[in-house]
Amino acid sequence: MFAKEIYTKRRDELKKSVPSGIVLLLGNGEAAVNYDGNPYAFRQDSSFIYYVGLDTPDLAYILDIDNDKEYLLGNELTIDDIIWMGNLPSLKDRAAEVGIETVVPFSQLATLISGSQQLHYLKPYRYRNQLILSELLNKNVTSVVAGYSVELTKAIIQMRLIKSAEELVELEDAGKTGYAMHIVAMKMCQPGVSEREIAGTIEGLAISEGTRVSFPTILSMNGQTLHNHDHSGILAPGRLMLCDAGAENGNYYASDFTRTTAVGGDYSQRQKNIHNIVLKALNDSIALTRPGITYKSVHRNAYKIVFEGLRDLGLVKGDTEDALNAGVPGLFMPHGLGHAMGLDVHDMEDLGETLVGYDDEIQRDTLFGYKSLRFGKRLEPGHVLTVEPGIYFVPQLIEKWEKEKINADFIHFSEVKKYLDFGGIRLEDDIVITEKGCRPVYGKRIPVTVEEIEQAVKN
Repeated sequence: MFAKEIYTKRRDELKKSVPSGIVLLLGNGEAAVNYDGNPYAFRQDSSFIYYVGLDTPDLAYILDIDNDKEYLLGNELTIDDIIWMGNLPSLKDRAAEVGIETVVPFSQLATLISGSQQLHYLKPYRYRNQLILSELLNKNVTSVVAGYSVELTKAIIQMRLIKSAEELVELEDAGKTGYAMHIVAMKMCQPGVSEREIAGTIEGLAISEGTRVSFPTILSMNGQTLHNHDHSGILAPGRLMLCDAGAENGNYYASDFTRTTAVGGDYSQRQKNIHNIVLKALNDSIALTRPGITYKSVHRNAYKIVFEGLRDLGLVKGDTEDALNAGVPGLFMPHGLGHAMGLDVHDMEDLGETLVGYDDEIQRDTLFGYKSLRFGKRLEPGHVLTVEPGIYFVPQLIEKWEKEKINADFIHFSEVKKYLDFGGIRLEDDIVITEKGCRPVYGKRIPVTVEEIEQAVKN
């Protein structure tokens, strides 16, 4: 939790961004695994945490802009709560810690918003909150989800996208744990070790130093599957292990790194060749990233490097600009270069990926590969982003393009099919945009060159 003044300042800024009406921020409740007494680990809503700072279940916050009043809604502990959870601070005392004076029971929610000409709420992503709003507004869930406040959403996105100094400290803390997770994964990347053992070890590290992993760990020899959460493999010589993992620290800030490691640290020449293309795309993207340019243009430049690198290896052919305009690199990198990061690993995507990553100036492309870029906006100091180029050989996608003759004039399918057993390589760092360029969120870089990774594995 930050100092009280930080939360009061954030709420004051929000008040200026929404001219009238009532703002309602619903916190999350607990979700049962199989019965109420056995819940999943609680995770508070990120916007609620950003403005209110309290990470306990079943709370709500109301900002009555027209009457210049704010309320925290929740219920004080009962004697049964105290028996099971201890004599925790009262809700009124906790509210005072974040600068809120008025605390009322949750049951008064309907009364406090009645008569309001305009109720602003965010699109609810949890069924519990959808049902609360459905009952509160006497509307079906579909209408509730569609009726969220775009005005409030845009105001919150604008505020949360620019990270403050205290937020960057938290992100660095999460980066420190993420760094440690990847070093351990590299050292464990030995023949005969199970993927599950490595994933479990680094996830335990995230829990021991923070709250949890920032997203389900991706750790697999089948790196061509972009979000591969299967950890059933046993590491084998000659294979690559892709590890995409990060930590969430005690204040809910995230890290997100990816490294791809040769099992046992022994790279083949073919693996080195692909790795070095991806590394050039990563390093050049970081060097290019600065205020005033669009991340969409950085993504296109990464595609340029991928295409030209593969052309040098004889897998593709033709003019670079023609190939980029045709979407050829999408066969090998079907995802975007990166996304915003902060309180969420994909920051604020619960508020709408397009609203976060695009605006009236910068529109999402529709071409395969390009359309998967989550964040394309013009960059500003304080933006925190991932940079994660990759090259993958997805057998089903290659088969589809060859069969349907998609971009056949640019692709040597006979050569590409020699890589069907390759898997994939992704390299990912986290950066913050500064006044003149960008810098790493966490200052110590995870080993990234072939030589550095070999040394990390063998030492």
